[in-house]
Amino acid sequence: MFDSHIHTKFSTDSKMDIKQVLDVSEKNDIGIVITEHLDLNFMRPGEFIFNIDKYFKEYSKYRNSKLLLGIEMGMRPDCIEENRKISKEYPFDFVLGSVHVVKMNNIYYDIYNKELYYNGSKTDIFIYYFNYIFRCIKEHNYIDSLAHIDYIARYAKFHDKEIYYEEYREYIDPTLKLLADSGKAIEINTRRFTQKKVLENMIKIFKRFKELGGKFVTIGSDAHINKNIGNYYKEAKEIADQCNLNIVYFKNRKVQYLK
Repeated sequence: MFDSHIHTKFSTDSKMDIKQVLDVSEKNDIGIVITEHLDLNFMRPGEFIFNIDKYFKEYSKYRNSKLLLGIEMGMRPDCIEENRKISKEYPFDFVLGSVHVVKMNNIYYDIYNKELYYNGSKTDIFIYYFNYIFRCIKEHNYIDSLAHIDYIARYAKFHDKEIYYEEYREYIDPTLKLLADSGKAIEINTRRFTQKKVLENMIKIFKRFKELGGKFVTIGSDAHINKNIGNYYKEAKEIADQCNLNIVYFKNRKVQYLK
């Protein structure tokens, strides 16, 4: 198994040490891709960026077949070329594209914070979010996999913040089709897999990805502490198997099939 989405001390929201990661990897026989946060132009200066040169200098000595070095790259329209340059200039194994921030009415909003949700109803905000993801994927065609398509369901300030595929299919499908047509992966992010209804709802999205020609999924726990590494991998694998999707990870920016 390979957990393709974890964060260590180079990410603003994590203090996990590389030695903890290595210990979990060895004890549980888990392959790991470290994906530190890089959200350029984040609204709070100094947060969710890191010194990439220091990252490689410090972690390269640990790099091997089971410990790979990637990045979680925040996608947004005002840093497309900067992100592209970073993705090409550094020897990442994996570039995971994510949307943590959306631009609405010429203002950038952090999806984590409540201010975004004052701009409309759940339907309004969710439709905007899915359209925004589509735009970002189209503009950031150099990523390897799309992270947590359900990210907004973690933090939305509505009574029912779950994503129901049937309600948003016309806004979700364009992203799934774009990923499928370009041969890119989509992540099965296990962060919300504590709830059965999440599994039931998310599998519909991955089934549709397959129907639209998708082939690859990466699995990521989005762990920020060592006890969460590899969480709910079994459930994620069951989803991939039910959808007939290939679980992969990336090394040197190339697809690697799990044996």
